Amino acid sequence: MLTKEIANAIVQETSIRLDRNINIMDKDGFIIASRDASRLHTVHGGAVEVLTTGNSLTIYPTQASRWEGSIPGINLPILFNKDIIGVIGITGNPDELESVGELVKMTTELMIQQAFITSQLEWKQRTKEMVIEQLLLPNPTYKTIQKGLEMLEINLLPPFMAVTIQLHQLTIQKQELIDKIEQFFGYHHAIAGFSSLNHLFIVVSHMEEQDAVKQMKTLQSFLQKQRTTFTLSYSLPFKELNQFHQAYLDCELALTMTDKQNALISFSQFEVKALLHQMNSDLRERFSNRVLHDLNDTHTITLKTFFENDLNIQKTADALFLHRNTLLYRLNAIVDKTGYNPKTFNDSLILQVALWIKELK
Repeated sequence: MLTKEIANAIVQETSIRLDRNINIMDKDGFIIASRDASRLHTVHGGAVEVLTTGNSLTIYPTQASRWEGSIPGINLPILFNKDIIGVIGITGNPDELESVGELVKMTTELMIQQAFITSQLEWKQRTKEMVIEQLLLPNPTYKTIQKGLEMLEINLLPPFMAVTIQLHQLTIQKQELIDKIEQFFGYHHAIAGFSSLNHLFIVVSHMEEQDAVKQMKTLQSFLQKQRTTFTLSYSLPFKELNQFHQAYLDCELALTMTDKQNALISFSQFEVKALLHQMNSDLRERFSNRVLHDLNDTHTITLKTFFENDLNIQKTADALFLHRNTLLYRLNAIVDKTGYNPKTFNDSLILQVALWIKELK
């Protein structure tokens, strides 16, 4: 736990504040960090004494020769989980150091504890992202997934959902966002991690769709308050781990089909478009061009707005800031140009599919 990197950080931090030389010795008594580079990798006899007895050691000028490689100062054991993992030595007049020795020891132990906590968090996050990476593969290695889940002490149980967040501008630290997500969903219901630089993936486990969507809305509100710009998509619920790959593809496809920011979108909203996306592109374009070939941009926008307002004449006219009669004139023009009447169900369906295909281009 007491690495050279941590030891050097402790020496740098405390030496500057005390304006004194600080030495850090490992569990074998070797100096692994010091402001005096000439003393590195040498045995500190005083530290060996501290490691043997478990007690602090004060060395006065007349005593320095008793311990190999030692000079006047104080040496204190560094404890981690009640075990001695090293020794910290402060060079100087012991009588002047008595008041600061315990404070330096406590600061050192707190820094080591913080470094341990950080390393544990980093290890856990790496393990989570390894599990996510496997789940998103077409043919995952389930032994690897299970081993990772056991290390994390997490069980993945159905029903499952996949959630992808495309982050256009992130205003908070990545780990803070991950912690918030797992807090919202519950630590036993979600694993979050970055699947790419700007895409965050959430494995939702053992949660009904309505409850999961509720937490997504909470997350959406949080991100908006943080002024983070994003788009969040989520899959249909499913029951098998081997369906995560397809669920991930569904979420990514939904993201490509919207340009809305700060939106919460369900793949179910785009499922029909997704089916069209999987069709032969030549067949799609032939159909769309045949149906819409003679429509200009004004007619296309009118038609799209008409469908968005559920074929309601007045709502569409209001949305387009048109007089009702002007809208009716445009709709009749669409009938003349395409041969399809958007005010009837069957014809409106054909026109809507043709518009969707046009948007896929």
